[in-house]
Amino acid sequence: MAIDYSLYLVTDSTQAILGDKDLASVVEAAVEGGVTVVQYRDKKSETADLIRMGKRLRAITKKHNVPLLINDHVGVAQAVGADGVHLGQEDMDLGTAQRILGPDAIIGVTANNLSEAVVAASGGASYLGIGTVYATPTKENTKSIIGTAGVKRILDRLSTMDMAISTVAIGGLNDSNVQRVMFQSKAPSKGLDGVAVVSAIIAAQDPKAAAAGLRSSIGKVPVSMSPNAGENQNVETLLSQIPRIVKELGVKSPLCHNMTNLVVQNFAANVALCIGASPIMANYGEEAKDLAGLGGALVVNMGTVTPDGLTNYISAIRAYNEVGGPVLFDPVGAGATAVRRQSVKTLMSNGYFDLIKGNENEITTVLGESLVQQKGVDMGASTTDESAKAQLVKKLAARERNVVLMTGKTDYLSDGERTYAIKNGHDYLGNITGSGCTLGTTIAAFLAVHKGDKLLAALAGILMYEIAAEQAGEREDVKGPGTFVPAFLDQLYRIAQSASKDDSEWLRAANIEKFSV
Repeated sequence: MAIDYSLYLVTDSTQAILGDKDLASVVEAAVEGGVTVVQYRDKKSETADLIRMGKRLRAITKKHNVPLLINDHVGVAQAVGADGVHLGQEDMDLGTAQRILGPDAIIGVTANNLSEAVVAASGGASYLGIGTVYATPTKENTKSIIGTAGVKRILDRLSTMDMAISTVAIGGLNDSNVQRVMFQSKAPSKGLDGVAVVSAIIAAQDPKAAAAGLRSSIGKVPVSMSPNAGENQNVETLLSQIPRIVKELGVKSPLCHNMTNLVVQNFAANVALCIGASPIMANYGEEAKDLAGLGGALVVNMGTVTPDGLTNYISAIRAYNEVGGPVLFDPVGAGATAVRRQSVKTLMSNGYFDLIKGNENEITTVLGESLVQQKGVDMGASTTDESAKAQLVKKLAARERNVVLMTGKTDYLSDGERTYAIKNGHDYLGNITGSGCTLGTTIAAFLAVHKGDKLLAALAGILMYEIAAEQAGEREDVKGPGTFVPAFLDQLYRIAQSASKDDSEWLRAANIEKFSV
């Protein structure tokens, strides 16, 4: 029969997750709330106890016409009359399980990489459990974390095989991120059939309500994370909306949470204040959960890389991902050292970034195509033509299903479908410390107030920032980088104030063109 894998529940009987609740009661409530498949997973109980609980769960799932699978134990599955089993990479091999259970059994297999997925699919697995997607408190083997990019690579490979196989993602999934995971991990010809959740239901105070919420979210996966992107195609339409967005930022004064290096914290705070945002410099990840609930945005600036720093970044990224708060990633110096390149991979696999901002070398490193070691945090001379740069940002944005900004003398901005070149700014920006970091602060603030079109939000921030730089550089009292910085802050403030009075004269200086790539 056709199996609905959309909301796949994996049980957890540990005290940390289940607590003192009765597992069978939790499962029944979850099934009533919309769970479509149940996997009974218990790695510690004796076989007799597994069979007793398995029979209780089988009675519940059979009543609701929901498949019951047993994790690993083929004998237990037979004893309770389950519909099949789920096998990990270290469990019984797929062929043996098929011979024991017969052709009608549902047999799923965990796949953490391309090789495992191809082998299981070729062997006739009923479905694949792909992951771990995100880190979880109980996951000890962090090397198995593949992120949505890893899921997408597996789905893309499966789409080329001459067979159809269902897939679910697992690992750190909950109501706040299931839509994003299903959206971002979708390959051109194949998407996920569902998500597998554990603590999001088992640990919930109301498992039925938790399941119903997840089922609703899964049924409403967006076509685009920028719902208004379709109506915002030409440059004139985009520009016409920017004054209103700048004004809205001043009214809402969103929190801009910066995790950045000490060198630029003061400058970033001043820039945020001048544009109308509310800055906080907080590098301790444990604070992020409270801050993420305030409706602002997070900037992760990889200026200083340490093990503790990465841990704090990951905690903050997860906190903002869980509530749907925008996260901007600035992979500073990503291509300079092996440590930084590995740090990029670690951060990319531990959460979703709404926007990735960097120079050409940093963006190519994130994409995985950089062949030249970066010297410090500076870009150096580029050998790539305009068309290739536009293609580069479009490629990364399409892969990550987000917005990508490549900064330089000309900036390139793309959401994987629309790509624009922006030719504003001033040479003095390249002669002061932190100009790229504070551009990230500015863009993040705009992402917090305008979520209908993330590319438009980013464009508003870029133009406000770079046109203010042009205005400052043209002032008679500016003689060089030293006098430029205070003048630049003044001009940011003046643009913000003029926007509050519906004055958009400053935007006439916008120099932007759409690329067809």
